[in-house]
Amino acid sequence: MEKVTKNAALEQVIAIENVRIFDGVQIITPRHVIIKGESIISVGGDLPADATIINGENATLMPGLIDAHVHTSIGGLRDALKFGVTTELEMNGDFTKRGREIQLKNVNDIADVRSAGTAITAPGGHPDELLPDGDEIPEFVLKELEKLSEADREAMLAAYAHDHDEIPQVTTVEEAIKHVHTQVENGADYIKIMIEEGTVMGAPGLPVLSDEILKTAVTEAHKFDKLVIAHVLTALSSQQAIDFGVDGLGHLFIDRPEYTSELVKSIAGSGAFVTPCLVLNSSIIGNTASELANDSRVHSKLSPDWIDILNSSFNTFPQGNMENSFKNVMDLHRAGVDILVGTDVAPVPVPNLGGLAHGASVHHEMQLLVKAGFTPIEALQSATSKPARCFGLHDRGRITEGARADLILIDGDPTTNISDSLSIKSVWFNGSQQLG
Repeated sequence: MEKVTKNAALEQVIAIENVRIFDGVQIITPRHVIIKGESIISVGGDLPADATIINGENATLMPGLIDAHVHTSIGGLRDALKFGVTTELEMNGDFTKRGREIQLKNVNDIADVRSAGTAITAPGGHPDELLPDGDEIPEFVLKELEKLSEADREAMLAAYAHDHDEIPQVTTVEEAIKHVHTQVENGADYIKIMIEEGTVMGAPGLPVLSDEILKTAVTEAHKFDKLVIAHVLTALSSQQAIDFGVDGLGHLFIDRPEYTSELVKSIAGSGAFVTPCLVLNSSIIGNTASELANDSRVHSKLSPDWIDILNSSFNTFPQGNMENSFKNVMDLHRAGVDILVGTDVAPVPVPNLGGLAHGASVHHEMQLLVKAGFTPIEALQSATSKPARCFGLHDRGRITEGARADLILIDGDPTTNISDSLSIKSVWFNGSQQLG
C-alpha cells in the first residue's frame, strides 16, 4: 500500500496558474507552471486535464532560494525551508556527502545542503576565537539538543563528536595536500580556506597559514575539480586569496583602502564570485537585526532563542561602517562580478554570534543588497540563478522545464518590493509542498 501511495505522489500533477513568474533571471510572459512529481514539466503550454489547480492571482512564483554561506544543523535546515530557502551551502561543517548519509537519513522536512567539510586553517586559527574553550559540549549546544527528537539528537551528537574528534592539523604543505584529499574522500562538494588574522573579529594576531601552504591547498583542490572558497574580511586578505587562485570569496572586505578600485579589477579579472554576507558585516560593526526580528513574518516562524540572536550582534569591529560595504559591493557588481546571497549564520543559536538566523537572514541580505543599490530583480538573481550557476547546481535556481520543483509562492511582488519576499504563501521542495 505504501508503495502505491508513494507512486501516486510521484505522478501527481500540480498547475500553479494565473501567477507572475520570476524564473531566476527575469519576469517571463507565461502565467502558469506545471509540476509533476519532483520536477517542473512545463512553463506555460497546455494545462493537463488531471492537474490540481492552484490559483496564484496577485502572487509571484520564484525558484527556491539558495543561501551560499552557512554553518548548519538539522534545525537550521528545517528553519531555512520555512523561509523558502531550499538549499544551504555549508562553508565549514559536517554535511559532506558522507555526513549527509549518516545524519540526514530519513529526515525529509529540511532544505537540501552541500558542504566544504572541515575548512583549512592554522592550529588555533579562525574560527577558534569564536568557540568556547575546553572539550565539554557548550551550554548552547546542550540547550539545542533538549529540543530535538531522539533521532535528531543522536545525529547532532555524532556530528559534534566527529567535528571535535581529531581536528586535522595543517602546518605544512604535505598536511594541506592530505587535508584536501581527506575532504574529497568524505564527499566535500568544494573546499574552504581561512585567511583571517583576527582584527575584524576582535581577536588580532590569529595564526594564519603561509602563502605557500594556502596556494598548495588551492592547487590540490583544483586537481579534483573542486571550487575553492576563501574566508576573507579585509581588502588585503581578499587580494591574497585572488593571488592564490580561489574561485570565490566567502565574504566582502569590510575596509575601503585607496587601492580598492585596483582590488575590484583584480577580482573581476579573476572570474571569482563574491558572497558578501552584508548581514554579517552589519552585525560585526554592531548593528542588530531587530527590525527583521520584529517582523511578524519572521518571529512567527523562529524560536525565541533565534529571535534573541537576531536582536543582538557580533560588535567586534564597531569602527567599521556599512557605507563602505555598500560601496564595495556595488563596485564589484558594476565590474561584472557575480554577487551571491549568503549569511554566515551559525548552526545553533550562539549568544556571541548575533544578528543572523537561518532562512530569515537570506531575506535580510536581499534587502541590504537593494539598500546598497541593487534592483530587486538583481537581488533575487543573487539568491537563485547566480549561486546555482556558480556552484554547478544545474538542476535548481531557475524555473525552467526539467528543473527541480523547488519553488516559493509569494503574496505580492518582490521584483518591485524586495520586502515582499517574506510574505510566503507556499513552499515546494523537490515537488513536495512543505508550507501552504
